Amino acid sequence: MYTPNEIMFPPDVIKELRAMRGEVWQDLVKRVLQQSDTHEDKLAFVLMMIRLNGCLECETDSYRAMRGCDLCAVQTLRRYKGPDSDLVNLFNQALDDIRQYKKFHVRRFTNTEFIPIVG
Repeated sequence: MYTPNEIMFPPDVIKELRAMRGEVWQDLVKRVLQQSDTHEDKLAFVLMMIRLNGCLECETDSYRAMRGCDLCAVQTLRRYKGPDSDLVNLFNQALDDIRQYKKFHVRRFTNTEFIPIVG
């Protein structure tokens, strides 16, 4: 009955979004897909999509959740009326937020990947 979903936008859905918009968007998705799941670019993309999709307000028994994260993200990008450059700006804002988080909450870096401080 329910689609197996993540609680927030999962990184493995990114590849399905590549052809959703124009060349600027496709270049961004290509750049992000080349990174590991802990790289700041991928984290920023996931954060951007969480914000765009409204993942924080999604309930596990909602129609949106039952359809799945991939279809939700596709629908969000289809409905987005702004240009791709606006999406890149949203990505850059999320990237700045990730970098700010790392500056204050990260113990050690390894090739732009980070290990969060626990406890």
